Amino acid sequence: MQLIDIGANLTHDSFDHDRDAVLARAREAGVTQLVVTGASREHSPKALQLAQAHPGQLFATAGVHPHHASEYTAECDAEMRALLGHAEVVAVGECGLDYFRDFSPRPAQRRAFEMQLQTAADIGKPLFLHQRDAHEDFIAMMKNFDGKLGPAVVHCFTGSREELFAYLDQDWHIGITGWLCDERRGLHLRELVRHIPANRLMIETDAPYLLPRTVKPQPSHRRNEPMYLAHIVEELARDRAQDVADVAAQTTTTARAFFRLPE
Repeated sequence: MQLIDIGANLTHDSFDHDRDAVLARAREAGVTQLVVTGASREHSPKALQLAQAHPGQLFATAGVHPHHASEYTAECDAEMRALLGHAEVVAVGECGLDYFRDFSPRPAQRRAFEMQLQTAADIGKPLFLHQRDAHEDFIAMMKNFDGKLGPAVVHCFTGSREELFAYLDQDWHIGITGWLCDERRGLHLRELVRHIPANRLMIETDAPYLLPRTVKPQPSHRRNEPMYLAHIVEELARDRAQDVADVAAQTTTTARAFFRLPE
């Protein structure tokens, strides 16, 4: 079984003491390739460095998460465009809108998102998107770029049925995480994932966040890591009434095509 984790925050400092061991455990669990999320001005260059240190196994995104939107200056935009010139950087983002926490003012979020959408339109690489409690503005801003953008994935989808079908109607891809395994917040996803076409579905851990709550035994440190992608695909297969091997193969094929990853 070969799996691709399309979103892992491997530059997070919680991995600084054992990153090589984390990657080894991921390989043992069948995770053959990972996309390292670049989500800020500080961490996007680090994501590229990790990808360059592990050719063929790790790849990177370059972008600024809405939590950090206030840092998205013209200089930051130039830095992101330079990073996206590297072959190892396979997508623009993580970018989007987050009205749940509002760590950056909403006007700053919209400005940073618009600038990164323009970058994606200019460069032609896929989009790695974040949306939380901002569906209407998110859809409206994406539609301003109709016909100008390449493929897009709404990463770590946790939204409603209405949101899911709106994204599928736009031919966007959907990233599913261990949120699926959260009996407090993710039960609605158990039914919704059945409606995602196989060629639009990808899987991710969002490590070190969102440790699947159904992993037994739970690690004492509570840190998620890419090896748990195997657990997520098992849960996803059960909810889709499919064989685990089929879901693994389909999500891997879809991710390779989306990010243009080598075999």
